[in-house]
Amino acid sequence: MKLSTKGRYAVMAMVDLARHAQAKPVSLSDIAVRQEISLSYLEQLFARLRRAELVRSVRGPGGGYRLARTSADTRVSEIILAVDEPIKATRCTEMGATGCRADRSKCLTHDLWEELGNQIHMFLSSVTLSDVLERKLTTRIIEAPQASANSGSMAAAS
Repeated sequence: MKLSTKGRYAVMAMVDLARHAQAKPVSLSDIAVRQEISLSYLEQLFARLRRAELVRSVRGPGGGYRLARTSADTRVSEIILAVDEPIKATRCTEMGATGCRADRSKCLTHDLWEELGNQIHMFLSSVTLSDVLERKLTTRIIEAPQASANSGSMAAAS
């Protein structure tokens, strides 16, 4: 699965905004320079982020953007979904499609990729902008269940 630049840039810009919006609104041109993202692309992304009520715009001299909520209350999954980036690993793209094959049936690995997408969504839903800024991501990594690891080693021993 690959996250497109739309989702990646939206998260980068929001982390930048969270870092720099302490005293005053942050201009998109400042974010564009710091993150090396096209200003026109950022304008498109922030229009979507504003519609999703993740950011607020401040007009006038010294205007720019602020987070609509605290960085601790803004989840990475919300940002990605706000810019219309689906969080899924299956090939299925049509609304209501039940499978990824031409006849709408599921391929043999469909459930595997669907569950991977669910796990990615759960992980991104557990991470806030504050976590990214404070580099607290290692505490969010889910360990593989020990039961399945132990059962594999037991089967090999017998």
